[in-house]
Amino acid sequence: MGSTSALRVAFVGAGYMASEHIYAFASCPDVELVGIHSRSTHRAEALSTLNPGLEVFPTIESLHSQTNADLVVIAVPELACQTICEQAFKHPWTLLIEKPVGYTLTQARQIERTAAALGAKAYVALNRRFYGSTLQLQNALQSTEGQRVVTILDQEDAESALAAGQPAEVVHNWMYANSIHLIDYFAQLCRGDHIGTEILTPWKPNKPGPVIAHLQFSSGDIGLYQAVWNAPGPWSVAVSTTPLRAELRPIEQLNLQRAGSRQPELQARDPLDQQFKPGLLRQAQAAIQAAKGQSTMLPSLKEANRSMALVASIYGME
Repeated sequence: MGSTSALRVAFVGAGYMASEHIYAFASCPDVELVGIHSRSTHRAEALSTLNPGLEVFPTIESLHSQTNADLVVIAVPELACQTICEQAFKHPWTLLIEKPVGYTLTQARQIERTAAALGAKAYVALNRRFYGSTLQLQNALQSTEGQRVVTILDQEDAESALAAGQPAEVVHNWMYANSIHLIDYFAQLCRGDHIGTEILTPWKPNKPGPVIAHLQFSSGDIGLYQAVWNAPGPWSVAVSTTPLRAELRPIEQLNLQRAGSRQPELQARDPLDQQFKPGLLRQAQAAIQAAKGQSTMLPSLKEANRSMALVASIYGME
């Protein structure tokens, strides 16, 4: 048992992402890992064995009542998320919920309304917001003025997702589960309100292929989205301004090109994002701040649903 001043952290879910969150939080000072609940008891017990003090509980109710946790991290399969959230929202802890919080926009908004009705203090784990490369990009753009053109290249493989055991209902809405990682960069980088999306090449659910869209924002910023489905391609995010072009490709590394120069400036990769799953340590630190009542960079459910709405506008689906 740690110091009484330590922040008490619990977990719901015992899969890969839960294990990565546990590793990140275990590396933070003044944190005590106090409990875990999962429908897969043997996985929870395995994580408990690796993390002394992480007691396994049969229900979310007992997880809260017996640990008095300050913060709970929810990392469960997409189809279980709404039910788990509805149970967890009943307790007065801070919540960090692995994305997507809902596998459709309709469900995500239902979860947001439930959280508001119950007064839940809930945040979404969009960990790419905490990549060292993303923070470097945001810093580089601070001194630039004028219009931004944000271009995102996405690649998705529904066939591989099915082959990997993802439920068909989740794969049918795979853009919410996976494209959200990239589309969230529009919400981060394009200033002002989203005022419209022009779909240039529409999504065809019965024949997945290229999807191309042009997004408009009240600031005058422009978003360009191009995805390929069931075909090879990179993930990349590029921002073009008059004085500077910046690109994340791969997403974990920033490349800058300044006006008047043809030479790219490759920025060093963040060592924290090599020691931990990228973004997770900083995200854990932000969650700890939120649980302590301090200001935080974590996106709320409402903010995260802005990105879910962008997904819906691009793919023409709720």
